[in-house]
Amino acid sequence: MEAYLGIDVGSVTTKLAMLDKNDELVASLYLLTEGKPIEMVQQGLKQIKQQLPEDVDICGVATTGSARYLAGVIVGADLVKNEITSHSVATLQYLPEAQTIIEIGGQDSKIIIIRDGVVIDFGMNTVCAAGTGSFLDHQALRLNMSIEEFSRRALASDTTVRIAGRCTVFAESDMIHKQQMGHRTEDILYGLCQALVRNYLNNVGLGKDIKSPVVFQGGVAFNQAIVKAIQEELNIQIIVPPHHEIMGAIGAALLVHEELLNNNNGSKFKGFGVSEVKYHTSSFQCKACPNLCEIAQLSLNGQVLARWGGRCDLWERSPSS
Repeated sequence: MEAYLGIDVGSVTTKLAMLDKNDELVASLYLLTEGKPIEMVQQGLKQIKQQLPEDVDICGVATTGSARYLAGVIVGADLVKNEITSHSVATLQYLPEAQTIIEIGGQDSKIIIIRDGVVIDFGMNTVCAAGTGSFLDHQALRLNMSIEEFSRRALASDTTVRIAGRCTVFAESDMIHKQQMGHRTEDILYGLCQALVRNYLNNVGLGKDIKSPVVFQGGVAFNQAIVKAIQEELNIQIIVPPHHEIMGAIGAALLVHEELLNNNNGSKFKGFGVSEVKYHTSSFQCKACPNLCEIAQLSLNGQVLARWGGRCDLWERSPSS
């Protein structure tokens, strides 16, 4: 069986998608990164192997996401691609007429504007939690409920309660105030969903020409209350595609398949055995600019394989520096 693997390593989740030669999804994984991208990539390889037949031939591997360079070094990636390209390619595979992609993850979010199958504009948020899934996760934790219960109860709201959600700190204060005023929990929860959507559109989506069809993907798309809030805010039907939570990984797999279609040299994939390799991690402070970033590095047998963690990609692109 000929297969192509896409790995999307984000700050909150790690996703793997395996496609066959016809670009059909044959295996996938959705794991929590838990601040351990190396271990999660290794664990993901071990687990996805169990979903595949013995005679599988991995013809290409690509990585994407915030830890794409690191993951690429670990697995021996044939291609390393940014999230914008990966998400766009996957979306257009399932919905070629898509014109806007809304992607909200655990700790970052993005908007991609597509016209005639080509990305013409995009926006990203990597610094403010108020427009991401962690905003809702934190409030659900404070209320001692799962995110699934949060979504279900928010959908049961019948009265709008406006939460001042420009910032997670203000949102929490306002939420407590509304509780003390006697508002129903369901209405407060939906107010939080509306606040997240407003934050997203006022920051990431500011100045963007949002046109239908609008595709909503990322882990937060599981939350039907957020889907409802986006539809109400934009007054546009929102499409949540199949496999929305692993679209970045699917896009990476599609890209490497296309890249290696006429390549007779074979894949650089190191094999599933890398899941057993013991890597060493350490860190140092970069003094190239006033930011003084803490740079983490990955080593094997004393040789530095990769570095990451800076605000720029100075170290990510130069593991031998």
